[in-house]
Amino acid sequence: MKPDWELQNCCDKDQKLFLATVGVFTLVILALWRTFLLTPFKLITVFLHEASHAIACKLTCGEVMGMEVHANEGGVTQTRGGVYWLILPAGYLGSSFWGMLLILASTGLLTSRIAAGCLGVALLIVLFVAKNWTLRGLCIGFIIFLAVIWILQEKTTVRILRYVILFIGVMNSLFSVYDIYDDLISRRVNSSDAENHMGNDFFHFSKCFCVYWACYLINMRLIHGVGFYSCGV
Repeated sequence: MKPDWELQNCCDKDQKLFLATVGVFTLVILALWRTFLLTPFKLITVFLHEASHAIACKLTCGEVMGMEVHANEGGVTQTRGGVYWLILPAGYLGSSFWGMLLILASTGLLTSRIAAGCLGVALLIVLFVAKNWTLRGLCIGFIIFLAVIWILQEKTTVRILRYVILFIGVMNSLFSVYDIYDDLISRRVNSSDAENHMGNDFFHFSKCFCVYWACYLINMRLIHGVGFYSCGV
C-alpha cells in the first residue's frame, strides 16, 4: 500500500495502539533514564553504539582491535586505520539506524523473531572479541534474556517478544539525542564521542545536534509511512 505521507485517514485501531505504545515507551525511558532500572537496556544500547563504530571501521578498511562496554554505561571501540571522520559519528548515527530497524521489525512477529535472532548472533560474536567482563556478561545475560523471551513467546500465552524489540528500538532511537544532551549540556564528559566530535564550538554542536535530532524524527516518520497498515501489536 502506498505510504500516506499527508496523514490522511490516520489512523486505524492497530496504528493508534502502536503509536501510543511508542509514546509510552518514550516517556518511560526519559523518566527512568538515570535510574538503575534501565541499566541492562542502556548497556545493550551502548553495545549497539560501539558496534556501529566497529562496522564503520571495517567498512572503511580499518581493523577493530577490541570493544568494551563499562558498568558506568560508557564504552570504547579500539580501532586501527579506517576513516576516522566516518568512524567517530557512526556510533550515534548507528544508534538511530538500529533503532529504526528494530522498531520496524517489531511490527510483525516474523520480523521480531529475525531481529531477536540477529541480535543474539551479534552478541555471541562479540562475546569472543570482548575486552572486558562487563561486555562479556552483557552478551551472556542478553542472550539468555532473549532465549527466555523467545520460549515464553512460543510456548506460553506471554507474547512479549515484539514489545521487547520495540522497547530496545525506541531506546536506541532516543539515545543519540539524549546522550549528546547528557554529555554536553546536562554534564560535561570530555572523553565522550559527542565532545570529541563537536568540541567546544557551540555553533558546531548545535548543527550536529540538529542532525541527530532530525535522524530521530525521520525514523519516526519512516515508521509511520512504511510499516503499519496491516500490522497489529
